[in-house]
Amino acid sequence: MNKALLALSIMILSGSLLAQESPITPRAARVQISAGPDVALVGGYLTVIRWTVNNPGGLPVHYGVVHYGMDPKNVSQTAKNPIRLNAYHSSTVFRVNLYDLLPKTTYYYTVESMDSSGKSDGVTSPIKTFTTQ
Repeated sequence: MNKALLALSIMILSGSLLAQESPITPRAARVQISAGPDVALVGGYLTVIRWTVNNPGGLPVHYGVVHYGMDPKNVSQTAKNPIRLNAYHSSTVFRVNLYDLLPKTTYYYTVESMDSSGKSDGVTSPIKTFTTQ
Protein backbone atom coordinates (compact mmCIF):
# COMPACT_ATOMS: atom_id res chain seq x y z
CA MET A 1 0.00 0.00 0.00
CA ASN A 2 1.44 3.39 -0.92
CA LYS A 3 2.01 6.05 1.75
CA ALA A 4 -0.65 8.50 0.47
CA LEU A 5 -3.38 5.84 0.47
CA LEU A 6 -2.30 4.66 3.93
CA ALA A 7 -2.43 8.24 5.28
CA LEU A 8 -5.90 8.79 3.78
CA SER A 9 -7.12 5.49 5.23
CA ILE A 10 -5.88 6.48 8.68
CA MET A 11 -7.51 9.93 8.42
CA ILE A 12 -10.85 8.41 7.44
CA LEU A 13 -10.73 5.77 10.16
CA SER A 14 -9.75 8.32 12.80
CA GLY A 15 -12.55 10.67 11.78
CA SER A 16 -10.16 13.53 11.08
CA LEU A 17 -11.21 14.03 7.46
CA LEU A 18 -13.32 17.19 7.36
CA ALA A 19 -16.01 17.88 4.81
CA GLN A 20 -15.58 20.98 2.70
CA GLU A 21 -18.00 23.76 3.70
CA SER A 22 -19.75 25.85 1.09
CA PRO A 23 -19.03 29.56 1.34
CA ILE A 24 -21.70 31.87 2.69
CA THR A 25 -22.83 34.11 -0.12
CA PRO A 26 -23.28 37.80 0.70
CA ARG A 27 -26.98 38.50 1.34
CA ALA A 28 -28.86 40.44 -1.29
CA ALA A 29 -30.07 43.84 -0.12
CA ARG A 30 -33.51 42.98 -1.48
CA VAL A 31 -34.61 39.64 -2.89
CA GLN A 32 -37.01 39.94 -5.84
CA ILE A 33 -38.84 37.44 -8.01
CA SER A 34 -37.64 38.06 -11.56
CA ALA A 35 -39.60 35.28 -13.32
CA GLY A 36 -42.71 33.35 -12.35
CA PRO A 37 -43.96 31.76 -10.36
CA ASP A 38 -45.43 29.54 -12.99
CA VAL A 39 -46.47 25.95 -13.41
CA ALA A 40 -43.67 24.08 -15.16
CA LEU A 41 -45.58 20.79 -15.20
CA VAL A 42 -49.13 19.71 -14.41
CA GLY A 43 -49.56 15.97 -14.40
CA GLY A 44 -51.76 13.35 -12.83
CA TYR A 45 -49.25 12.58 -10.11
CA LEU A 46 -46.85 15.52 -10.09
CA THR A 47 -47.16 19.28 -10.44
CA VAL A 48 -44.03 21.47 -10.48
CA ILE A 49 -44.01 25.17 -9.56
CA ARG A 50 -40.97 27.18 -10.72
CA TRP A 51 -39.73 30.75 -10.12
CA THR A 52 -36.51 32.74 -10.29
CA VAL A 53 -35.12 35.25 -7.78
CA ASN A 54 -31.94 37.27 -7.66
CA ASN A 55 -29.44 35.25 -5.62
CA PRO A 56 -30.66 35.64 -2.01
CA GLY A 57 -27.27 34.88 -0.49
CA GLY A 58 -26.70 33.77 3.07
CA LEU A 59 -26.49 30.12 4.01
CA PRO A 60 -25.72 27.80 1.09
CA VAL A 61 -28.81 25.59 1.51
CA HIS A 62 -32.15 27.23 0.73
CA TYR A 63 -35.69 25.96 0.29
CA GLY A 64 -38.29 26.88 -2.26
CA VAL A 65 -41.65 26.82 -0.48
CA VAL A 66 -45.12 26.64 -2.03
CA HIS A 67 -48.20 27.30 0.10
CA TYR A 68 -51.30 25.98 -1.64
CA GLY A 69 -54.92 24.99 -1.20
CA MET A 70 -58.33 24.93 -2.90
CA ASP A 71 -59.42 28.25 -1.38
CA PRO A 72 -57.49 31.49 -2.08
CA LYS A 73 -58.01 32.53 1.55
CA ASN A 74 -56.63 29.24 2.86
CA VAL A 75 -53.34 28.19 1.26
CA SER A 76 -52.35 26.19 4.33
CA GLN A 77 -50.81 23.14 2.65
CA THR A 78 -47.05 23.40 2.19
CA ALA A 79 -44.47 21.76 -0.05
CA LYS A 80 -40.78 22.57 -0.15
CA ASN A 81 -37.67 21.45 -1.98
CA PRO A 82 -34.03 22.17 -1.08
CA ILE A 83 -31.51 23.82 -3.35
CA ARG A 84 -27.85 24.75 -2.93
CA LEU A 85 -27.05 28.35 -3.87
CA ASN A 86 -24.26 29.00 -6.31
CA ALA A 87 -22.35 32.04 -5.08
CA TYR A 88 -21.17 32.72 -8.64
CA HIS A 89 -24.68 33.00 -10.15
CA SER A 90 -26.69 36.20 -10.02
CA SER A 91 -30.03 34.36 -9.85
CA THR A 92 -31.51 31.19 -8.39
CA VAL A 93 -34.27 29.04 -9.89
CA PHE A 94 -36.50 27.29 -7.37
CA ARG A 95 -38.58 24.25 -8.31
CA VAL A 96 -41.05 22.71 -5.89
CA ASN A 97 -42.86 19.43 -6.47
CA LEU A 98 -46.49 18.99 -5.41
CA TYR A 99 -47.65 15.36 -5.26
CA ASP A 100 -51.00 13.57 -5.19
CA LEU A 101 -53.27 16.52 -5.93
CA LEU A 102 -56.92 15.92 -6.72
CA PRO A 103 -57.72 15.64 -10.45
CA LYS A 104 -59.60 18.40 -12.28
CA THR A 105 -59.26 20.71 -9.30
CA THR A 106 -58.27 24.38 -9.15
CA TYR A 107 -55.54 25.14 -6.63
CA TYR A 108 -54.37 28.52 -5.38
CA TYR A 109 -50.74 29.02 -4.42
CA THR A 110 -48.08 31.48 -3.35
CA VAL A 111 -44.31 30.97 -3.18
CA GLU A 112 -41.45 32.07 -0.96
CA SER A 113 -37.90 31.00 -0.21
CA MET A 114 -35.96 30.57 3.01
CA ASP A 115 -32.56 29.52 4.20
CA SER A 116 -31.83 26.28 6.03
CA SER A 117 -32.31 27.95 9.42
CA GLY A 118 -35.90 28.85 8.45
CA LYS A 119 -35.21 32.54 7.88
CA SER A 120 -37.34 33.89 5.03
CA ASP A 121 -35.63 35.62 2.13
CA GLY A 122 -38.31 38.31 2.46
CA VAL A 123 -40.19 37.79 -0.79
CA THR A 124 -43.62 36.25 -1.32
CA SER A 125 -45.51 36.05 -4.59
CA PRO A 126 -49.11 37.10 -5.11
CA ILE A 127 -51.63 34.25 -5.12
CA LYS A 128 -51.83 32.43 -8.45
CA THR A 129 -53.87 29.47 -9.70
CA PHE A 130 -53.57 26.26 -11.68
CA THR A 131 -55.94 23.41 -12.46
CA THR A 132 -54.89 19.77 -12.36
CA GLN A 133 -55.64 17.35 -15.19
